[in-house]
Amino acid sequence: MDKRCTIRVTSDSGVYKVAPILDEHSLDFISHSEAQTRRFGARLGELLQGGDVICLAGELGAGKTCLAQGIGQGLGIEGPITSPSFTLINEYRPERARLPLYHIDLYRLEEAKEVLTLGLDEYFYGEGVCVVEWADRVPEALPAEHLWIELRYIVETKRGLLMKAVGKRYEELLREFKRRAFGI
Repeated sequence: MDKRCTIRVTSDSGVYKVAPILDEHSLDFISHSEAQTRRFGARLGELLQGGDVICLAGELGAGKTCLAQGIGQGLGIEGPITSPSFTLINEYRPERARLPLYHIDLYRLEEAKEVLTLGLDEYFYGEGVCVVEWADRVPEALPAEHLWIELRYIVETKRGLLMKAVGKRYEELLREFKRRAFGI
């Protein structure tokens, strides 16, 4: 039996899209503000465990860093979380946080061998949570199992988020996120 539903998103100027919002492995929804994107991230962050890898993709300004900030809040990280565009990796290990956050930005990298020289396996399979921005730049360098989140610009204040679970752990994570965020 197909368990997919659809949602129609409208605006003053008409219909933006009719899209499936869920199946076993994915969730497609709209965030209506930066604050809401952070709240979604915080809900996700509350569910994360050590060793989880969250891959973010989307054009510049789509909300990847905003979502990463929410994930950090959900982990209990206080203080600013900024994009590691020039440093490639920011580590957040505050005393009150539940888990360390490794915020990785692959924007400036073009080949898997560049990623491999960073020693990311220590982060991917370590004690903390990895949030990887621009994951689509070198997907072959990422762990086989992960939660993939594609962010897309809709209008100035709205962003689409498509979450795809790859692997049993991430299917369970997505299922719990759906329940907590949307009651489904």
